[in-house]
Amino acid sequence: MEPNRKILIVEDNPGDVRLMREALRDVTPAVKLEIAQDADQAWSALTNAGAGGLPHLVFLDFNLPKGGSRGLLQKMKEHTRLRLIPVAVLTTSDAERDIQDAYEMHANCYLRKPVDLDGFFETIRRASDFWLNVACTVDELQTDSQP
Repeated sequence: MEPNRKILIVEDNPGDVRLMREALRDVTPAVKLEIAQDADQAWSALTNAGAGGLPHLVFLDFNLPKGGSRGLLQKMKEHTRLRLIPVAVLTTSDAERDIQDAYEMHANCYLRKPVDLDGFFETIRRASDFWLNVACTVDELQTDSQP
């Protein structure tokens, strides 16, 4: 099946990237994955999106080195073209301050990474299903309104 949706995964842990690839392998609609290991790579992918277009969803590890996650989220939500992309913060932290920070910076959801494999896969699949199949997105509205 040809991918018709794109997900940007911003994650510095190769093991978590591998697990996310596995979890998203069979989702419907098919997705193209783009991986950024840090905030700078993610920002470059977002601002230089060419023919592949912008992602339909961003999974953002909230514990990137040097505070990169918070800076990236803030820049995305201040940017005219990027602010409407759903951002799912994905982290091991259950600190109230982190949750509050994420929502104050307009993250669309805050997901804790389950420690067990089945729980991790289920979380990734359910979140991607919601944002790709249930929630209306701006790009769908623009596509629907075209003649």
